[in-house]
Amino acid sequence: MTMIRRVAQAAALVLPFALGAAPALAQTELTVQHALPLNSHTGVGASTFKEALERLTGGRYRVATQRNDNEREMVESVQIGTIDCTFTSTGPVGNFVPEVRLFDVPFLFRDAAHARGVLDSEIGQQVLARFPARGLVGVIWIENGFRNLTNSRREVNTPADVRGLKIRTMENQVHMRAFTTLGALPTPMAFSELVPALQQGTVDGQENPISVIVANNLNQVQRYMTMTRHVYSPQVMICNPAMIARLSQADRALFQQAAREAQVANRARVSADDEAGVAELRRRGMTVITQVDTAAFQAALAPAFAEWERTLDSATLRRIRDWRAN
Repeated sequence: MTMIRRVAQAAALVLPFALGAAPALAQTELTVQHALPLNSHTGVGASTFKEALERLTGGRYRVATQRNDNEREMVESVQIGTIDCTFTSTGPVGNFVPEVRLFDVPFLFRDAAHARGVLDSEIGQQVLARFPARGLVGVIWIENGFRNLTNSRREVNTPADVRGLKIRTMENQVHMRAFTTLGALPTPMAFSELVPALQQGTVDGQENPISVIVANNLNQVQRYMTMTRHVYSPQVMICNPAMIARLSQADRALFQQAAREAQVANRARVSADDEAGVAELRRRGMTVITQVDTAAFQAALAPAFAEWERTLDSATLRRIRDWRAN
């Protein structure tokens, strides 16, 4: 399937319900919140969307971007219409749209090309199509990247080294189950609470993509990083249904085009951060373990994998694992 056909499918699945909407008024302002600093892969996605939509609409739309590290709060605000859109990790989104949890299963994706291909394919678009029933519109998939483990206590070279570590996780049942299975003590909390918790020793470590670790200077409160790449972490642009319904058909097309530009910029920044991040973190004084026995971690997670096969959509998990580019 060509990218053009995938984009057309995405637009048809995600924004199907605004037919007959009234034309947008001049100088309409939208509020878009995002986690992480502006100079991060997430901030770049949000700022690119702002610039693209304002350019494509000739200034009829203005976008105010705001940072908010409490991602669950952002999703709730979009749902009730306090803000228009958010760029958020999918970690807390599974509490609103359970189907999103499929993508949180560890070691599900082979690499970034696999993950991006699945999300842009019919599989990813079918999950976005579940958002309206929950009072949300999933516009487009962006990303955080592959998550890695950091901590302040010891090097992690094997699954046994994880035992007993207090690890901050997102409010995500799949992630928490994985760390419990490894013998860690998962502690869910908002990202905004993470640095104080690490400073005070409330938790020993956390897990995030390199792009997040670099952008937030987590090397200042963490000594060790292990390139576990245990979970691919998508992000998603989510908008308020009432706001989307007010867009004219022409403006919906421009809105989607701006979202695609944001996706391209976000993914490019994640790739760049991944390529340069290990050397940068080592330069900042972190000990980075790059050689990881992935098979050993997968074997240690066997009880959790069996549970997810029972509790999640096993047929779709197989489709994801088997996906190959056309």
